[in-house]
Amino acid sequence: MKTTIENIQIAYEDNHIIIVNKRAGDIVQGDKTGDTPLSDLLKLYVKVKFNKPGNVFLGVIHRLDRPTSGLVAFARTSKGLTRMSELFKKREVTKTYWAIVKNKPEKDEGTLIHYLKKNPKNNKSTAFDKEVEGSKKAILHYKLIASSDKYYLLEINLETGRHHQIRAQLAKIGSPIKGDLKYGFARSNKNAGISLHARSIAFEHPIKKEPVSVTAPTPTDDIWGFFGVE
Repeated sequence: MKTTIENIQIAYEDNHIIIVNKRAGDIVQGDKTGDTPLSDLLKLYVKVKFNKPGNVFLGVIHRLDRPTSGLVAFARTSKGLTRMSELFKKREVTKTYWAIVKNKPEKDEGTLIHYLKKNPKNNKSTAFDKEVEGSKKAILHYKLIASSDKYYLLEINLETGRHHQIRAQLAKIGSPIKGDLKYGFARSNKNAGISLHARSIAFEHPIKKEPVSVTAPTPTDDIWGFFGVE
């Protein structure tokens, strides 16, 4: 399903911040495809909802890969953008991801440490066991939280934020994400997305100084139902 102003999934909203549950296939910011990004849709949403004249301010705080679903945060004010960006930079934002993989990792719970090198030509990162020239250290923590006859559901917390980090590191240990052709899964998903979902986000509101914790329902058009999760 394509996201429009009518069906955009707002997960959290106040005067400074809007958090959206992104559908797989949505782009966060404009790119060479020319497809309408979530940032433009949100500007229109704010303009209509609050009857704002002229241009609407909306800042992109962070991004999610196009085939990934889940929570992505935007700022409605320049103060919100500056302060939220600082929280992300200081790693004071807790983000939890869910991933569905076909091959179970050797251990039900563990930490993966690799060195990732991005190839801009094919927009892909390769994970190495040891540092190579141009690589960056990547650390994530995972645990198995559910399984079905064919697939396994992993919960993932990032310690670093590298390009395609979860996708590349899981592929490196032989557990590529369902639907992720770029990183070695055999078949694409029906919605052309991958079974990686930014499940939750938590932080101290940079202006209100109150705790914010948001959880995103999983997609309804994929395999998530097999695990009985919502």
